[in-house]
Amino acid sequence: MSAHAARPATSGSPRVALIHATALAIDPINEAFARLWPQVERLNLLEDRLSQDRARDGCLTESMCGRFMALARYGLSAGAEAILYTCSAFGPAIEAVAAAVAVPVLKPNEAMFEQALAGGSRIGLVATFEPSLAPMRDELMAMARVRGQAIELRECHVPDAMQLLAQGDAQGHHDRVAQGVATLAGCDVVMLAQFSMAGAAVAARAQARCPVLTSPDCAVQALRAALGARTA
Repeated sequence: MSAHAARPATSGSPRVALIHATALAIDPINEAFARLWPQVERLNLLEDRLSQDRARDGCLTESMCGRFMALARYGLSAGAEAILYTCSAFGPAIEAVAAAVAVPVLKPNEAMFEQALAGGSRIGLVATFEPSLAPMRDELMAMARVRGQAIELRECHVPDAMQLLAQGDAQGHHDRVAQGVATLAGCDVVMLAQFSMAGAAVAARAQARCPVLTSPDCAVQALRAALGARTA
């Protein structure tokens, strides 16, 4: 697929490509846009084998990186003025896209990490997709080093919760996530790793004595600020 120049921004309604590696991320990010930035035009692109292949292979491959680039170029050909990836296990592939295109490209957790680092040094991370933990840990630690900030990261993987959500048991998913959050006592801030976990925020906050951040809300706020600065 060849990329064309992004269409000129229209007042109050830019077009953003939302690139998903799992269908479970689609509703949470669209709901966040509906609440926080309803004027934006959303282009949803799903390649649902990516997360399955990432879990199967245990690492990010050159082929996966190429697929991420192809999705980005398709989004640009459709007039996207920014790109948001919604799966947290593909950081290096997203970085490669950001270096190759001329529009803002946001990693799924980049904005949430910024808010978490501003919130304190004891940070909790709860994930339902275990392959996300290592790349997210690396990315957060790198951001902290750039800031000269020492942090203590406490992690929790919640097994089976993602499967419950995929099977339609949202309440079961939310309860499992909340139980995971409850194990991270003493944190200054807790992050829910996957976009698909955003629906569990209310239950999670009931178990926490600190702020609980979700990646969709943080990402929408950051993208709105980035495009506002770009088009001002």
